[in-house]
Amino acid sequence: MSKRIMLVDDSVTMLMSVRTNLEMSGFAVETAEDGVKALAKLKTGYKPDLIITDINMPNMGGIELIQQVRSLPGFRFMPILALTTESQQGKREEAKRLGATGWLVKPVGGADLLQVIKQVLPGV
Repeated sequence: MSKRIMLVDDSVTMLMSVRTNLEMSGFAVETAEDGVKALAKLKTGYKPDLIITDINMPNMGGIELIQQVRSLPGFRFMPILALTTESQQGKREEAKRLGATGWLVKPVGGADLLQVIKQVLPGV
């Protein structure tokens, strides 16, 4: 069974680009356009192997999503990567403190993204 990745971003272009890259690499990808929709999917039973989230989104951004996901039963140790245009050290530290596993600055190449995924997902 292929590894499942939830991709959360308010940019349709980014969702399509990263999703295509991940699916071509054999991953099953579920998308959400903001943290509210992502959290709703997680609460209805969807459990990915990895979450990749943007930080700056409407309704609920990535920082709050990370915090909310970490409070859900069974999600405490799930890898969560922030994929964002945000490069401020303060945001990075806050995300890490709240439970982000890693941080990637957009644009990230497909090979670089896959390399990081292999580091945080065992058996890929």
